[in-house]
Amino acid sequence: MSERIVDAAELRALYGEPNIRAANKVLSRLDAHCRAFIGLSPFCVLGTAAADGAADCSPKGGEPGFVRVLDDETLLIPDQLGNNRVDSMSNIVENPNVGLIFFVPGMNETLRVNGKVEITTDDSLLEPLSVNGKRPRTGLVVKLDEAFLHCAKALMRSKLWDPERRIDRKSFPSLGRILADQTGVQSLEVAEAAVEEACREKLY
Repeated sequence: MSERIVDAAELRALYGEPNIRAANKVLSRLDAHCRAFIGLSPFCVLGTAAADGAADCSPKGGEPGFVRVLDDETLLIPDQLGNNRVDSMSNIVENPNVGLIFFVPGMNETLRVNGKVEITTDDSLLEPLSVNGKRPRTGLVVKLDEAFLHCAKALMRSKLWDPERRIDRKSFPSLGRILADQTGVQSLEVAEAAVEEACREKLY
C-alpha cells in the first residue's frame, strides 16, 4: 500500500465497513430529535465550495434556535451582519451544495446536515428573524438531503466544554492587534477601536 491514498477502494480497505448504527442513522427528513437539537443550538458551521471546488467554512451564531426549521426538509438560516466578504454567498451562487454542523453547549454530540441551499430576500421569511428591530438582508434556505447525529468522540477528545481548558484571553493577541500586524492598513489603535465598535454596535 502506498503512503498516499487516492482510491476509494483502498480507503475502504484500510478502514473497513461502518458499523450498523453508523450505516443506518442517516435520515432524509428531520425527526423530532433533530428538530429539538436545532432548537437548542446557538452555533453552527456552514461549509460551502465554489464551482472550482475551492472550499470555505463560516461560523453562524445567534440565540438558541436562530436557525429555523420551516418543515421536515427545510431550514432557514439568517445571514446577520458580517465583514461583507460574502465568501459563502459567492460559493452558493456557483454551487448550491452545503454542509452544516450544529453544536449545543454542554453536549458532546453534534448534528450534521447536508443539503442544497438558495439565498432569499423574501420579507415573509426574513421579518420573523429580526433582532432588535433589524431584519437580516438575506437568508439561506437549506433543502435537506441528509441529517444525522454525530458521535461524541471528537468533542470528548478535545474537552471543548471543559472550563479548565479555557485559555486566559490575554495570553493571545487581540483581533485588532492581529489585523494591524497582518494587514498594515490601520494602526493598532484604529484597528482595536474598529473591532470593539463592530462587536458592540454591529452584531445585528
